[in-house]
Amino acid sequence: MTSPDSPGPQDPPVRVLLADDDPLVRAGLRMMLRGAAGVEVVGEAADGAQVPARVREARPDVVLMDLRMPGTDGIAATRELTRAGGRGPHVIVLTTFDSDTEVLEAVRAGAAGYLLKHTDPEEIVDAVRRAARGEPVLSPSVARTLMQHAAGGGPADRAETARTRLAVLSEREREVAAAVADGLANAEIARRLHLSVGSVKAHLSSALTKLRLDNRIQLALLAHDART
Repeated sequence: MTSPDSPGPQDPPVRVLLADDDPLVRAGLRMMLRGAAGVEVVGEAADGAQVPARVREARPDVVLMDLRMPGTDGIAATRELTRAGGRGPHVIVLTTFDSDTEVLEAVRAGAAGYLLKHTDPEEIVDAVRRAARGEPVLSPSVARTLMQHAAGGGPADRAETARTRLAVLSEREREVAAAVADGLANAEIARRLHLSVGSVKAHLSSALTKLRLDNRIQLALLAHDART
């Protein structure tokens, strides 16, 4: 049976680049993804420094990025892709590390997802497909880390800075940002705000552009910071 998130017969395959210094890990991921419908592995990198060139060559939709690599680590490589601008790939960090510092640094660098390597293969494949659609992808423990960061409060100047940044948004864009911070998907936001899903996507895209953010996870953190 085809799952709701499986690609349709006319959908182009999701192009994936693997970035990990361990050749056995890359081989395992390659075998797993090649067995998934609608997913194509188009390149590999063994060091973060190789990632930008590999992305330019292979033009992937999604990069599965290890954090700890020799030379340039995954966070620096993610940041480099973000600085390049344009329609870059969505980065999913795939690592054995889930410390608060690394989670937050990866998200702020522009990662659209953060999964642990012990995640079930089916969930990794699903995450690749979701990331290609622009949806956030987080392991449960990572999601808890982000929510604890937001709920734990912080310096008053951080909250004030967040409120100042959000002030550039329209009222509707701020409502969408607040709903994203509550963890709602686009369809749920549409129901809450009595909008079409297309309008939600347009407001979300506009908000990210105005705030110079890379993904909705960063927008959620900013909106949470503004509430503290």
